[in-house]
Amino acid sequence: MVTVLQEEQIRQLRSQGIGYRQIAKQLDLSRDDVRNYCKKYNLNGYKDAVAANMQMMQENGCMCRYCGSFLKQPKTGRKRHFCNDTCRRKWWNDNRDKIRQSAGSIYGFTCKRCGKHFTAYGNPHRQYCSHECYISDRFWEGEQPVKAMEIDLSKAPTVVLLNS
Repeated sequence: MVTVLQEEQIRQLRSQGIGYRQIAKQLDLSRDDVRNYCKKYNLNGYKDAVAANMQMMQENGCMCRYCGSFLKQPKTGRKRHFCNDTCRRKWWNDNRDKIRQSAGSIYGFTCKRCGKHFTAYGNPHRQYCSHECYISDRFWEGEQPVKAMEIDLSKAPTVVLLNS
């Protein structure tokens, strides 16, 4: 029986072109368990074929675009492309050049707090350049936040406890 962790490791090793026997040896499984899992999830064949299959499965929505885990598609509604929001955000940040961004959706602003000029994609109502500026303006209302006092422990008095 293959565990969830072993499934992930099998997918990873197969994508690197490693054969069934070596994977079975590394994960302490039988060759047939590895082979059956690979056949079930279309990871069989040679290295190039496995890479092409994985690419095609990601494009068709069977696998997460970021981490490669298998997706269960809903019966109605939109197809899922990512397994969770974390993978979606990471993919978005790593692949900004692959996203079609219209020039009309990039807006220029001046930060309400610090006066810095910045741009934002898709949001015409931004007021702050960062979360820090927002927090400072919202909670300190024009003041600078008080920094924590630095204490020199070498000058602190020594306390000795005696057992009575």
